[in-house]
Amino acid sequence: MGFQESESRFRSINRVLWAIMGLNLAVAAAKFFYGLATGSLSMRTDGIASAFDAVSNIVGIAGVTLAARPADKDHPYGHAKFETYASVAIGAMLVFAAVNVFSEGFHALLTGEHHVVVDAGSYAVMLGTLAINIGVSLYERRAGKRLKSEVLVADARHTQSDAYVSVSVVVGLVFVQLGFPVADAVASIVVGVAIVFSAIEVLKAANATLSDEARIPAGELRDVAERVPGVASVHSVRTRGTEGEVFVDLHVLVDPQMTVLEAHGVSGEVEQAVQAAHPEVVEVMVHIEPDTDWERFEGESADAALNGTGR
Repeated sequence: MGFQESESRFRSINRVLWAIMGLNLAVAAAKFFYGLATGSLSMRTDGIASAFDAVSNIVGIAGVTLAARPADKDHPYGHAKFETYASVAIGAMLVFAAVNVFSEGFHALLTGEHHVVVDAGSYAVMLGTLAINIGVSLYERRAGKRLKSEVLVADARHTQSDAYVSVSVVVGLVFVQLGFPVADAVASIVVGVAIVFSAIEVLKAANATLSDEARIPAGELRDVAERVPGVASVHSVRTRGTEGEVFVDLHVLVDPQMTVLEAHGVSGEVEQAVQAAHPEVVEVMVHIEPDTDWERFEGESADAALNGTGR
């Protein structure tokens, strides 16, 4: 993947985020202001959660814009992890939102302040915004997988959790109409729980990148590389980076009698084969070694250390 392809990918991610931000703002306004008018705490807190979706979109746009910059002297591996840092910021904001929602919900339970008016408009707003949330979640998840974007996939999880939250709010409104006004505060606390789980998922995804978790199964890359003519075997396969920009490091054993020029050619073919099989790979570092019994033993030992087993 070259810089132009990477830049195009980031532009596509930003377009998705801008579109979703507009929808999130519309959904947040509808739920918050109608909840304010009817006294529904759960609707207001659900609106706040949707507003944080829009804020997270802004953070995502900023992170993706920074991530799109090419490699430079200070960042020789590029700026792709800024997208991950944006995910961490989104997770932190979700935790803050959950604390506020819990605070309001428990305050309503302890004080017994329940002044909720439920009418046809309440259900219209919640069911309408629920349909939007489901549509946004499906669209964003597909775009995230297609573009291999951590921000989009994380935000899709959040939007999906918002849909479940909206369902719990609708259930709470039903119980309020049945004569249980405390259900509104309980539904608000359920909203807070959902936000916490959403934050955990976002932070787990970001941790996978920041902790250099393997991105592509080593066996898949080994099979691709070993199909290249001149490659005797492959070991010590390692990957890291974001889902959209992966760096690969592997050791290739070749005939000890091969010239440096021939070995260099094999190395280039391995790089091309890996990138053809996995377009998300931006760089392949190939270490050429002679195919001897000692190097094979060293390779098996290295794989055992990495994977817990030999080949």
